[in-house]
Amino acid sequence: MNSNYPIMLRLEGKLVVVVGGGKVAERKISGLLASGARVVVVSPETTDELQRLSSAGKIEWVQRPFLQGDLKGAFMIFAATNNKVLNKLVKDSAEPHQLVTVADDPDGSNFHLPSSFHRGRLSIAVATGGASPSLARKIRKQLEQEFDETYEDYLEFLFMKRKWIITEIADAALKSKLLTAIVSDEFLHSHDREGDFQRLYEGMI
Repeated sequence: MNSNYPIMLRLEGKLVVVVGGGKVAERKISGLLASGARVVVVSPETTDELQRLSSAGKIEWVQRPFLQGDLKGAFMIFAATNNKVLNKLVKDSAEPHQLVTVADDPDGSNFHLPSSFHRGRLSIAVATGGASPSLARKIRKQLEQEFDETYEDYLEFLFMKRKWIITEIADAALKSKLLTAIVSDEFLHSHDREGDFQRLYEGMI
């Protein structure tokens, strides 16, 4: 039985410590930076890309072996080395309230990263509860084809129109009808969403 609880986290400004400086750490850090997290990497060595990010001031690189005090104040922790003993030490050094994922010990982690992609405001994630990361990636690729770049502008339209409807429309029934109507293939594929919305609104009132 899958006991995982899916959630979307706001990491902007939060401290995330990544122990390890290899390709696994590099992949994790790419997504973390996109979220606005404050990333600290602890590792004697790192990939060229992580060195570049450090030189550009986008991450902080602590160039030495891991110490238990490195996790102080961290909201989220990645144990991403190729050393199982070190990864376990990182996990054991974390406080109970800290989120920790261990690269080679999914069962010992208290969170996992799903296979995911973004289309502007739209985020789609796929997880298999550890059964098959390969299947998760396969499904994600299928969804990437279905939910293409068209959704980026469409989500912006939905975001702005939802704000306007909620703020400007007092009638609850009309509000519900408008919110339902704009989530349609007609608006998704429209070349004039603003015009179509205005016509829809005028027709309903």
